[in-house]
Amino acid sequence: MDDKKDVVLKYVIEEYLEDEDDEITYDTPLISGGIVDSFSMVSLKRFLENKYSISIPDEKATPEAFDSVDKIVVLVNEFLK
Repeated sequence: MDDKKDVVLKYVIEEYLEDEDDEITYDTPLISGGIVDSFSMVSLKRFLENKYSISIPDEKATPEAFDSVDKIVVLVNEFLK
């Protein structure tokens, strides 16, 4: 089984980091740090829903909930059966 943190981190790096030299960790601020914007957050939400066969309600998909890989994984785990 894949580690959710690594899956999310890899996705963020591949999709949203423009400079390959930028390094992010599980607790790097994504939204407040300017790495992920609101449009990107929607595509990240879609990726997570498809990857883990879950549905994240819009009211739970807040900038705070998507502000780090750690927080995203907590959100995903909340909706896994």
